[in-house]
Amino acid sequence: MICRFCGHECKKDGHQANGVQRYECKYCHKKQQAEYAYNAYAVDLNENIIRYTKEGLGIRSISRILHISVSTLLKRILFIAKKITRPIIPLGHIYEVDEIQSFVRQKKNPIWIAYALDRESKQVVSYNIGPRTNTTLSVVTDTLRNAQAKYIYTDRLRNYRSLIDRYVHRTTYYGTNHIERHNLTVRTHLKRLSRKTICFSRSVAMLSAILKIYFWG
Repeated sequence: MICRFCGHECKKDGHQANGVQRYECKYCHKKQQAEYAYNAYAVDLNENIIRYTKEGLGIRSISRILHISVSTLLKRILFIAKKITRPIIPLGHIYEVDEIQSFVRQKKNPIWIAYALDRESKQVVSYNIGPRTNTTLSVVTDTLRNAQAKYIYTDRLRNYRSLIDRYVHRTTYYGTNHIERHNLTVRTHLKRLSRKTICFSRSVAMLSAILKIYFWG
Protein backbone atom coordinates (compact mmCIF):
# COMPACT_ATOMS: atom_id res chain seq x y z
CA MET A 1 0.00 0.00 0.00
CA ILE A 2 1.13 3.55 -0.77
CA CYS A 3 0.94 6.15 2.02
CA ARG A 4 -1.90 8.63 1.60
CA PHE A 5 0.16 11.42 3.14
CA CYS A 6 3.71 11.19 1.76
CA GLY A 7 3.47 8.66 -1.07
CA HIS A 8 5.95 6.14 0.38
CA GLU A 9 5.44 2.43 0.92
CA CYS A 10 3.52 1.19 3.94
CA LYS A 11 3.84 -2.03 5.91
CA LYS A 12 1.16 -4.04 7.65
CA ASP A 13 0.67 -3.07 11.30
CA GLY A 14 -1.95 -5.34 12.79
CA HIS A 15 -5.70 -4.82 12.66
CA GLN A 16 -8.14 -2.23 13.89
CA ALA A 17 -10.73 -3.04 16.54
CA ASN A 18 -13.25 -3.77 13.77
CA GLY A 19 -10.90 -6.26 12.14
CA VAL A 20 -9.77 -4.08 9.22
CA GLN A 21 -6.12 -4.32 8.19
CA ARG A 22 -4.01 -1.41 9.48
CA TYR A 23 -0.85 -0.08 7.78
CA GLU A 24 2.06 2.07 8.94
CA CYS A 25 4.13 4.24 6.61
CA LYS A 26 7.85 3.38 6.63
CA TYR A 27 8.75 7.05 6.10
CA CYS A 28 6.32 9.26 8.05
CA HIS A 29 5.14 6.45 10.40
CA LYS A 30 1.48 7.48 10.08
CA LYS A 31 -1.01 4.67 10.56
CA GLN A 32 -3.88 4.30 8.11
CA GLN A 33 -6.23 1.95 6.33
CA ALA A 34 -6.53 1.10 2.66
CA GLU A 35 -10.21 2.09 2.68
CA TYR A 36 -12.40 3.94 5.16
CA ALA A 37 -16.09 3.44 5.72
CA TYR A 38 -16.57 7.01 7.00
CA ASN A 39 -15.98 9.86 4.54
CA ALA A 40 -14.58 12.16 7.25
CA TYR A 41 -11.28 10.25 6.99
CA ALA A 42 -10.79 11.16 3.32
CA VAL A 43 -7.36 12.71 2.72
CA ASP A 44 -8.71 15.50 0.50
CA LEU A 45 -11.57 16.41 2.86
CA ASN A 46 -10.01 19.68 4.05
CA GLU A 47 -9.31 20.83 0.50
CA ASN A 48 -12.90 20.10 -0.50
CA ILE A 49 -14.28 21.99 2.49
CA ILE A 50 -12.17 25.04 1.61
CA ARG A 51 -13.21 24.90 -2.04
CA TYR A 52 -16.93 24.53 -1.34
CA THR A 53 -16.84 27.24 1.32
CA LYS A 54 -15.32 29.71 -1.13
CA GLU A 55 -17.93 28.80 -3.73
CA GLY A 56 -20.74 29.99 -1.49
CA LEU A 57 -22.15 26.68 -0.24
CA GLY A 58 -23.77 26.61 3.18
CA ILE A 59 -22.95 24.21 5.99
CA ARG A 60 -25.75 21.77 5.23
CA SER A 61 -25.02 21.85 1.50
CA ILE A 62 -21.36 20.92 2.08
CA SER A 63 -22.46 18.24 4.53
CA ARG A 64 -24.73 16.64 1.92
CA ILE A 65 -22.11 16.77 -0.87
CA LEU A 66 -19.28 15.31 1.22
CA HIS A 67 -21.59 12.83 3.02
CA ILE A 68 -20.45 13.80 6.49
CA SER A 69 -22.46 14.98 9.48
CA VAL A 70 -23.01 18.68 10.19
CA SER A 71 -21.32 18.45 13.59
CA THR A 72 -18.23 16.85 12.02
CA LEU A 73 -18.12 19.55 9.36
CA LEU A 74 -18.33 22.36 11.93
CA LYS A 75 -15.50 20.86 13.97
CA ARG A 76 -13.38 20.42 10.86
CA ILE A 77 -13.96 24.06 9.78
CA LEU A 78 -12.74 25.30 13.16
CA PHE A 79 -9.73 22.96 12.90
CA ILE A 80 -8.85 24.20 9.40
CA ALA A 81 -9.15 27.85 10.42
CA LYS A 82 -6.91 27.29 13.44
CA LYS A 83 -4.14 25.96 11.19
CA ILE A 84 -4.27 28.94 8.79
CA THR A 85 -1.66 31.61 9.50
CA ARG A 86 -2.10 35.28 8.80
CA PRO A 87 -0.20 36.58 5.76
CA ILE A 88 2.97 38.63 6.07
CA ILE A 89 2.05 42.27 5.54
CA PRO A 90 4.43 44.23 3.28
CA LEU A 91 5.66 47.60 4.48
CA GLY A 92 4.76 50.93 2.92
CA HIS A 93 1.73 49.87 0.88
CA ILE A 94 -1.59 51.61 0.31
CA TYR A 95 -4.61 50.08 2.05
CA GLU A 96 -8.37 50.50 2.09
CA VAL A 97 -10.48 49.81 5.19
CA ASP A 98 -14.21 49.21 5.35
CA GLU A 99 -16.87 47.31 7.31
CA ILE A 100 -19.51 44.73 6.36
CA GLN A 101 -22.64 44.40 8.47
CA SER A 102 -23.94 40.98 9.39
CA PHE A 103 -25.66 39.34 12.36
CA VAL A 104 -25.32 36.35 14.65
CA ARG A 105 -28.40 34.18 15.31
CA GLN A 106 -30.88 37.08 15.12
CA LYS A 107 -31.05 40.16 12.88
CA LYS A 108 -31.63 42.30 15.93
CA ASN A 109 -28.06 41.41 16.97
CA PRO A 110 -26.02 43.18 14.26
CA ILE A 111 -22.29 42.63 14.06
CA TRP A 112 -19.61 44.25 11.93
CA ILE A 113 -16.70 42.76 10.00
CA ALA A 114 -13.96 45.36 9.73
CA TYR A 115 -11.07 44.52 7.40
CA ALA A 116 -8.23 46.03 5.41
CA LEU A 117 -7.44 45.40 1.73
CA ASP A 118 -4.06 45.88 0.07
CA ARG A 119 -4.83 48.07 -2.95
CA GLU A 120 -2.00 46.60 -5.03
CA SER A 121 -2.39 42.86 -4.40
CA LYS A 122 -6.14 42.93 -3.52
CA GLN A 123 -5.35 40.68 -0.54
CA VAL A 124 -7.05 41.02 2.83
CA VAL A 125 -4.32 41.69 5.37
CA SER A 126 -6.33 42.00 8.59
CA TYR A 127 -9.88 41.67 9.86
CA ASN A 128 -11.81 41.79 13.12
CA ILE A 129 -15.39 41.08 14.16
CA GLY A 130 -17.43 42.98 16.71
CA PRO A 131 -19.55 46.07 17.25
CA ARG A 132 -18.81 49.17 15.20
CA THR A 133 -16.60 50.72 17.85
CA ASN A 134 -13.02 51.90 18.21
CA THR A 135 -12.13 48.67 19.99
CA THR A 136 -13.09 46.58 16.96
CA LEU A 137 -11.66 48.94 14.34
CA SER A 138 -8.38 49.51 16.19
CA VAL A 139 -7.31 45.87 15.68
CA VAL A 140 -7.26 46.53 11.93
CA THR A 141 -5.82 50.05 12.02
CA ASP A 142 -3.06 49.06 14.47
CA THR A 143 -1.99 46.32 12.05
CA LEU A 144 -1.67 48.89 9.27
CA ARG A 145 0.22 51.26 11.54
CA ASN A 146 2.74 48.53 12.31
CA ALA A 147 3.03 47.90 8.56
CA GLN A 148 3.98 51.56 8.08
CA ALA A 149 1.15 52.12 5.60
CA LYS A 150 1.80 54.85 3.05
CA TYR A 151 -1.87 55.80 2.82
CA ILE A 152 -5.05 54.40 4.37
CA TYR A 153 -8.32 55.10 2.57
CA THR A 154 -11.61 54.86 4.49
CA ASP A 155 -15.12 56.23 4.34
CA ARG A 156 -16.09 59.23 6.47
CA LEU A 157 -16.86 57.26 9.62
CA ARG A 158 -15.79 59.44 12.57
CA ASN A 159 -14.09 56.61 14.43
CA TYR A 160 -11.22 56.56 11.94
CA ARG A 161 -10.20 60.13 12.76
CA SER A 162 -8.91 59.09 16.18
CA LEU A 163 -7.49 55.76 15.05
CA ILE A 164 -5.47 56.73 11.96
CA ASP A 165 -2.78 59.36 11.77
CA ARG A 166 -4.03 62.29 9.72
CA TYR A 167 -0.90 62.32 7.55
CA VAL A 168 -1.75 58.92 6.07
CA HIS A 169 -5.53 59.00 6.37
CA ARG A 170 -7.48 59.67 3.18
CA THR A 171 -11.27 60.00 2.69
CA THR A 172 -11.30 61.12 -0.94
CA TYR A 173 -14.19 60.38 -3.27
CA TYR A 174 -13.83 56.94 -4.91
CA GLY A 175 -10.98 56.21 -2.50
CA THR A 176 -12.53 52.93 -1.35
CA ASN A 177 -13.64 51.60 -4.75
CA HIS A 178 -11.60 48.40 -4.52
CA ILE A 179 -12.78 47.34 -1.07
CA GLU A 180 -16.39 48.25 -1.84
CA ARG A 181 -16.24 45.95 -4.85
CA HIS A 182 -14.61 43.31 -2.66
CA ASN A 183 -17.55 43.60 -0.27
CA LEU A 184 -19.87 42.55 -3.09
CA THR A 185 -17.61 39.61 -3.94
CA VAL A 186 -17.59 38.44 -0.32
CA ARG A 187 -21.38 38.64 -0.09
CA THR A 188 -21.66 36.67 -3.34
CA HIS A 189 -19.27 33.88 -2.33
CA LEU A 190 -20.23 33.46 1.34
CA LYS A 191 -23.80 32.32 1.71
CA ARG A 192 -24.16 33.55 5.28
CA LEU A 193 -23.29 37.10 4.19
CA SER A 194 -25.59 37.25 1.17
CA ARG A 195 -28.36 39.81 1.28
CA LYS A 196 -31.89 38.51 1.93
CA THR A 197 -30.65 35.04 2.84
CA ILE A 198 -32.03 32.62 5.40
CA CYS A 199 -28.48 31.48 6.24
CA PHE A 200 -26.85 32.96 9.31
CA SER A 201 -23.96 32.43 11.71
CA ARG A 202 -24.71 30.76 15.01
CA SER A 203 -21.57 32.06 16.69
CA VAL A 204 -18.85 34.67 16.20
CA ALA A 205 -16.23 31.89 16.31
CA MET A 206 -17.76 30.12 13.31
CA LEU A 207 -18.14 33.38 11.37
CA SER A 208 -14.49 34.20 12.04
CA ALA A 209 -13.41 30.72 10.95
CA ILE A 210 -15.32 30.98 7.67
CA LEU A 211 -13.81 34.40 6.95
CA LYS A 212 -10.31 33.15 7.72
CA ILE A 213 -10.76 30.26 5.30
CA TYR A 214 -12.16 32.56 2.63
CA PHE A 215 -9.51 35.28 3.00
CA TRP A 216 -6.39 33.17 3.59
CA GLY A 217 -7.28 29.51 3.05
